[in-house]
Amino acid sequence: MTTPADRLLDPAEPLPKYRFIVTLDPGDAYLPPAQALLLPLVAAGAFQEVTGLGAQLEVVNYAEGGRNDSVRQLPLRHSWNRITLKRGVVRDRLLWSWYQTGLADSLGARRDGAVIVLDASGRPAMAWAFHGGLAAKWSGPDLHAEQNAVAIESLEIAHEGLTNVL
Repeated sequence: MTTPADRLLDPAEPLPKYRFIVTLDPGDAYLPPAQALLLPLVAAGAFQEVTGLGAQLEVVNYAEGGRNDSVRQLPLRHSWNRITLKRGVVRDRLLWSWYQTGLADSLGARRDGAVIVLDASGRPAMAWAFHGGLAAKWSGPDLHAEQNAVAIESLEIAHEGLTNVL
């Protein structure tokens, strides 16, 4: 007999998409230790939305001589989507500072991080780690005096790879 708690932990059950956290590691992995101490840390953030967890393989058509019934599909190059983080505007300036650091020194602005999906009990159930992330695009909020809504800022992270961790 299964209990409600067993159903919460069932690996076949889909995970809810509204329970997740995002972590951003310090940039010290990409700098000498003396320079790494000068950088502010970017910690975990509460975000309303994360998009862009994905990749694509560019494929080229190759018409092979003597073969008229089909065209070969050959892999050309692999690329990663940008991860977009959206959150309500808060008073800390860590995301803006990270973006500004990248304008002056892209090596010092690289961060590793992870997007972690939580199960119904709040424990990590699935995670994707990104590597060598740069704050590539920051967007401030759209402001409307006639609307009663939360001001949203977004940050796009260009990175050099995703790893499925859990």
